[in-house]
Amino acid sequence: MDYKVFVVEDDESLRGLYEIAFQDTFDCRCFENAESMLDELPSDRPDLIILDLMLPGMDGLKALNILKADAQSKNIPVIIVSAKGDESVKVRGLDAGADDYISKPFSMLELIARVKANLRKTVVKKLDEGVIECGEIRINNAEHAVYVNENVINLTLKEYNLLQLLITNADCVVTRERILSEVWGYEFVGETRTLDMHIKSLRAKIAQFSDTQFISTIRGVGYKLVRR
Repeated sequence: MDYKVFVVEDDESLRGLYEIAFQDTFDCRCFENAESMLDELPSDRPDLIILDLMLPGMDGLKALNILKADAQSKNIPVIIVSAKGDESVKVRGLDAGADDYISKPFSMLELIARVKANLRKTVVKKLDEGVIECGEIRINNAEHAVYVNENVINLTLKEYNLLQLLITNADCVVTRERILSEVWGYEFVGETRTLDMHIKSLRAKIAQFSDTQFISTIRGVGYKLVRR
């Protein structure tokens, strides 16, 4: 599953740079002004917005205020990118609801890392609200239920906790030691083969309703759940 990122940037050459830099990582859509991005939101919802402050017409701060005042968009993470790097401007942006701020000029590698970090926080936030989704998988903590393509799968408590840990760290490797510590507890001293058996069972239950291989083995390290 590709994350969709909206970029609002009036500099045409920089928009082209975003499209090139993001093409292998995100589904990127660029807008030259805030108005066109806001017009698109009702029909196309991004996972994250990168917002320049100095824009023609509506400026970035006003657009940010509109985003955060709307129930449909208030939870979309926003990264401000601006040539205005003084502290007071950063504070205004963060106080208005921005999740991150990066000053121009910047490294695209750093920006991509910031985007990924903010997307991971969004996954955790969804968990706090009771529901977390990762592609075809949805966990509803209030119901203590897991759905794959809207089909309920029956998990043991350990499988449930294991899947929850992997999803809240989606796209990141979770070490075997961390899994054993957080799912089984520090007192767990059994064979690590137990973890492998639970992973095998979890994969099989997900595979009943999906052809996607979500859980990857990182040999010698641990496991990673990959968003598809």
